Amino acid sequence: MSRRSSIRLAVATATAVSLTGGLLTLATGAASAVTVPAKYADDFNGDGYRDYAHGNYGGQVVVVYGTATGPGTTKKVFSQATSGIPGTAGDAGGYADAFGEDLAAADLNRDGYADLAVADFTEKVGDKVSSGAVTILWGRASGLSGSDATRLPKKSGTYQGFGKEIETGDFDGDGKADLAVANGIDSVYVYRGGFTKSGTTGSITRHTPNDILEPSGLVAGRVTNDKATDLFLLGQGYHDDKITQDAWFLRGGSTIRPGKVTVINNAEPDYSPTGVVADFDKDGYGDLAVSDRSYNRKAGSVVVWRGGGTAPTTKYRITQGSPGVATAATPGDWMGSGLSAADTNGDGYPDLAVGVPGEKVSTRTGAGGVHILRGSRAGLTGTNSQYFSRATSGVPGSPAAYEFFGIDVRLRDTDRNGRPDLLVSGDSRETSLRLPGTSSGITTTGATTLYVAASFPQ
Repeated sequence: MSRRSSIRLAVATATAVSLTGGLLTLATGAASAVTVPAKYADDFNGDGYRDYAHGNYGGQVVVVYGTATGPGTTKKVFSQATSGIPGTAGDAGGYADAFGEDLAAADLNRDGYADLAVADFTEKVGDKVSSGAVTILWGRASGLSGSDATRLPKKSGTYQGFGKEIETGDFDGDGKADLAVANGIDSVYVYRGGFTKSGTTGSITRHTPNDILEPSGLVAGRVTNDKATDLFLLGQGYHDDKITQDAWFLRGGSTIRPGKVTVINNAEPDYSPTGVVADFDKDGYGDLAVSDRSYNRKAGSVVVWRGGGTAPTTKYRITQGSPGVATAATPGDWMGSGLSAADTNGDGYPDLAVGVPGEKVSTRTGAGGVHILRGSRAGLTGTNSQYFSRATSGVPGSPAAYEFFGIDVRLRDTDRNGRPDLLVSGDSRETSLRLPGTSSGITTTGATTLYVAASFPQ
């Protein structure tokens, strides 16, 4: 899943940054009538290349179609003003239109083309203000279209915020793509495949935690090493008369089962957390890496909740004070605002790209940077990690105050050479800097600007 955040609206007015990044999706296979699903969960036109969809200002979704060398020049922009897409552009009951605030991709109807689920938690449905809605744009040989867009079935309700977070995955392990949707109040709904353009889905179940007061993040991935995708709901908790930041584990399977809740921050919640699942220690179980940007006077950190055979197990924390991490932890760095995982140096362990968009570079407050933390047998570590900012040799441009370089990050093999590249965006939602991947890690040699934001579904 990819998402832009309403917290960005506060960035322009704050000297101490208030930032977010994109929750990451681990999407799987597909659903319904045809036998061969799309090769990639985000190949919307079926040409064999991954495509790039990201939210933009004013309730827009920008789709840039991929080529053999990465994002191409073919671009389409969708909004609720696009013919066929239900709803009214800007109709958000007094709030900024959030169409495209969160995105998730998968071949939902199993026709060989990936589809795009678009969330708008502010959508007015009937007379219900901010009821929220999720709309599916269907893929085809010409790419995504609004002509037959379908809204997920959901009973409307005032201020439900349905679509606050969305994720795709095979949550019941039946080989079909499912869609998980969190509302802004208290629950996660799992819509099972198959999906059809007429609006039908498989069965729908609702899951409500006892300890999460307000969902603010949703992360999918395989934690227990079975065939089903698992889920984490992130949000505010309440313990010992304090509001906390919590994570709730839901184990995938033929029956989705609620599991453990753990506290990420016991003093101050992160109202727009980011997260990703990857097996950083290669023990066979996926680990949750989740931001805790409020930690240590908003210096920020990343908390890793280790995977296990039936549920997550122990936790550990990485900060800019951890051994080997290049920069010092200072208030307002907002470490963890962008997160993305991939094996960048070919050692078999996934690494983690971590944005620190509030980082001061030289005299430039909020110039920002990105760390690449290494996976290892012991888990994530700062040893042999990499760090990039606009002041790094070979990186184009110069550090600029409040660019917030690292607010969004993605690791993806855009040029199909078998090595993930690092894409980094600042507060612009239109471009990213690509640092190429090599057999020894990310390099600045050949760095280029791409006209796509680093917040697309991963």
